Amino acid sequence: MEDFKNIKERLERELSFRDNSFELSYDKPDPLMVAKRYNDEYIALIAALFAYGNAKLIVKFLDSLNFELLNESEEKIKKELASKYYRFQKPQDVIDIFLTIKRLKEFDSIENIVYSAYKNKQNLLDGLWNLIDTIRSLNSSNSHGFNFFFLKRANKISGAGTYKRYFMYFRWMVRKSNLDMGLWSKIDKKDLIMPLDTHSFNVSRRLGLLHRKSCDLKAALELTSTLKEFDPSDPIKYDFALYRLGQEKLA
Repeated sequence: MEDFKNIKERLERELSFRDNSFELSYDKPDPLMVAKRYNDEYIALIAALFAYGNAKLIVKFLDSLNFELLNESEEKIKKELASKYYRFQKPQDVIDIFLTIKRLKEFDSIENIVYSAYKNKQNLLDGLWNLIDTIRSLNSSNSHGFNFFFLKRANKISGAGTYKRYFMYFRWMVRKSNLDMGLWSKIDKKDLIMPLDTHSFNVSRRLGLLHRKSCDLKAALELTSTLKEFDPSDPIKYDFALYRLGQEKLA
C-alpha cells in the first residue's frame, strides 16, 4: 500500500496524462464521446444511464439512436423505436425512456431540477433524489428495464447502490475540462460524488483509498471524502484516472 503523498502524485500524473480528447475515441470507447457530440444535458443523461456493460457495445447502441426524436411527437417516438432494445431494456422500455426525457425537456432543465433541492444544504444526494422523483412523476412505467435505467431513490444510505451512472452524469455536467462538458453552472464541483464502479472500487481498495468492502453508496461517499484530502475543491477530478487505472489493470 502506497502512502497518501505518493498516491496523490501518481493520480495527478495519471490525470494530466488522461485529460485529453484522445481518451475518448472508438479505440477507447466511452459514452461521454457520444454525449459531447450533442452537447445537450438531456441527451447526455440518456448516454450516461445507458452506460452499463461493454463500452464498445454501449457506444455502438448510442450511435444507433436518433436523438432528434426527443423533439418529435410521442406517436413518432413509439413508431420509430418499436424494435430498439439494449440488454435489460426491451423496445417498450426504450420508448418509455425517450417519452420520459421528452416530457422532462418540456418540464424544466435538469440543472434546475437538481439545483432546487441541492441549494439548501449543497447536498448532491438531495438533488439526485429530486431528479429521480421528477422523472418518476412523468412516467408510471414499472418494468424491470425502466427501473434499472432510471433507478429509484434510496430510502436509506446503508445498502443502497452506487448510483454510479447518475454521479458520472453530474461529473460531465458540472466539471469543465478536456474530458468533461461543464454545461452547468449552479452546482459546485466540490460537492460532486464519486461515480464508483467495479474498476474504480477495486483500484481504490488496492491503493488504500477505500476500506469499505461493499461497492455501494457508502463506499462512494467514503472515497469521495478521501479524495477531498487531495483536492477539497475538486475531488472527483481523479475519477477518470482511477477508472482507467482499473480498467487497463495498471494498478
